[in-house]
Amino acid sequence: MPGDSSMQQVRWHSCSDVPALQDEALARIRNAARATIAARGVFRIVLAGGNTPRGVYDALRRTITDWAKWQVYFGDERCAPANDPQRNSRMARDTLLDHVPIPIANVHAIPAEAGATEGAAQYAQTLHAVGDFDLVLLGLGEDGHTASLFPGHDWGTAADSPDTLAVFDAPKPPPERISLSAARLSRARSVLFLVDGEAKRDAVNMWRSGADIPARSITPKAGVDVLVEKVLLG
Repeated sequence: MPGDSSMQQVRWHSCSDVPALQDEALARIRNAARATIAARGVFRIVLAGGNTPRGVYDALRRTITDWAKWQVYFGDERCAPANDPQRNSRMARDTLLDHVPIPIANVHAIPAEAGATEGAAQYAQTLHAVGDFDLVLLGLGEDGHTASLFPGHDWGTAADSPDTLAVFDAPKPPPERISLSAARLSRARSVLFLVDGEAKRDAVNMWRSGADIPARSITPKAGVDVLVEKVLLG
């Protein structure tokens, strides 16, 4: 469902290659955590799935930070058993969370094993008392989707949209997923997209040309920053 993409402010940051992109993402996450913990005593971050974040998370676990002040959430999840390798929470655990002294209670995985409808309802309760996120990490799909907000589906862009959406008939397997809505993802002090790979070229072109793709529905007041491989901007 198209949103008011005219509201989105985008800052494009060209990175020479994937390692450079991952290094820049790592630096931004570290800086955000340091500044936010110093200012407010807690760092609320939303993690993304995908291959590019995997390398960032692996490097992030060597960061010196007060992990006890981190509160970790997820932008979307696949409806599969909690330990299924395709789960975003499992990838985050394997690459980062199981390797740092972050309290278990500070990691808020989406209970997608309960199914799309029930899991979305449960995660909405988890988020009910949570204020604005400090940093939201997102990716970009070949069709312009982000999190599990797909073309032709409800993106949850209205101001009164629920925090979570039950997703059925997703164009990528598995068909059942849970996603934070565009409205909830936009309630953030900072939003950072990580975009690499030749397969994303068409999606980047659509985004830059103003097409109504899901990625354009994320509209935080501060705008969004997109770290993208230089070759995709040619």
